[in-house]
Amino acid sequence: MNLTVYVESLGCSKNLIDAEIMLGILNKYGYKLTSNKKNADAIIVNTCGFIESAKEESINKIIEIGLLKQDRLKVLIVSGCLGERYHKELIEELPEVDAVVGTGGYDAILDVIHEALQGNRVVQVGNIDKAFNEDLPRFQTTPSYTSYIKISDGCDNFCTYCIIPKLRGKYRSRKMESIVKEAKELASRGVKEVILIAQDTARYGIDLYDQYMLPQLLKELNAVEGLEWIRLLYAYPEMISDELIQTMATLEKVCHYLDMPIQHCSNEVLKRMNRRTTKDALETLINKLRNNMPDISLRTSLIVGFPGETEENFQELKKFVEDMKFDKLGVFEYSVEEGTPAAKLADQIEESIKVERRNEIMELQQQISLGKNQEKIGGVVKVLIEEDLDQDREYMGRTEGDAPEIDGLVYVQSNTTLKEGDLITVRITGALEYDLMGEKVDEFSK
Repeated sequence: MNLTVYVESLGCSKNLIDAEIMLGILNKYGYKLTSNKKNADAIIVNTCGFIESAKEESINKIIEIGLLKQDRLKVLIVSGCLGERYHKELIEELPEVDAVVGTGGYDAILDVIHEALQGNRVVQVGNIDKAFNEDLPRFQTTPSYTSYIKISDGCDNFCTYCIIPKLRGKYRSRKMESIVKEAKELASRGVKEVILIAQDTARYGIDLYDQYMLPQLLKELNAVEGLEWIRLLYAYPEMISDELIQTMATLEKVCHYLDMPIQHCSNEVLKRMNRRTTKDALETLINKLRNNMPDISLRTSLIVGFPGETEENFQELKKFVEDMKFDKLGVFEYSVEEGTPAAKLADQIEESIKVERRNEIMELQQQISLGKNQEKIGGVVKVLIEEDLDQDREYMGRTEGDAPEIDGLVYVQSNTTLKEGDLITVRITGALEYDLMGEKVDEFSK
């Protein structure tokens, strides 16, 4: 096959996995893969359709890449969440789009490209509840030392603000043996860090095994030779059990890190969001996590400006952030999404108020983060080196408490040459709001 393919993946790491599977299929069947879109005969734009800003980014990218049809580009395919949600509009309003592939159709990418090359406009959507195809190849696009593993797809939480169940289907777990097999393959290629992702990782296994199996999965992965770090993202607090906490605390390869989106703390707002927790339950869980893992790095995400959020609700959230002192925190302004129950709620909040509330919490979090980082000065931590900065043996990396792309960095001075993927010991010498500075400790290096 002489055709060259470029894939542009937008949105979350879960979407990236779908893109890597499409690349793996195309690579297996002889397509040439390129990192330069101008050299491509076919381009796949793997889109996000979660909130308004993501939809805008996806549309702008499709239009931008569509201009390449004036030159070499033969086929432009739109895949992912935007394709699933707006396939009719994409086909009708963007003539440069040759095919649309939804979230359940990426494994049919070969047939879609073949059809599109014949001049047919193809729509492959709707199969969002199908079980995992465990045997699909995957082409890793992340750095050689780190990789995501999707352990489930879909969601059964039905939060009132979220469109994901309509885009990704019901919650569907992968078989444990398939996940472990993939982890072993990644480790054999030099991957040191695996990052477990799903819409809600804490629910893993309930549909396949009639019980929550994330603790057992972590135990299986902990035994994989070659892995150093196992990281958990997107674990909703409602299903974080004592067993999971104890498992995280006792397994040496499981990072003392947890991405736990809470969205709010006000019981009134949580109820309108259809979140099945309370402020007291959140406080109890956070304290339990820190009591069992004093060094745990807790990340969360919040939504401000949800319909009906009063000034009192917001001040309660602000006080909660001040008291809980999350290590990492992101804030989203509520986005009205058609097709969600929250879009029909009364008392929608003005955009200007949403922006003000977001800025207030982020300013507060900036000071919390700076204080936490300053407490680390003089301490010794493990750092995974990610980049040589080419200046006086200065390098950039991450600690166990930092996920790639979303968290902070460590700038490391070293008397010896380091390479990407090295896991070294660093003494922290300085702190900024979100990043750290340190020096390699030779006598403790791994």
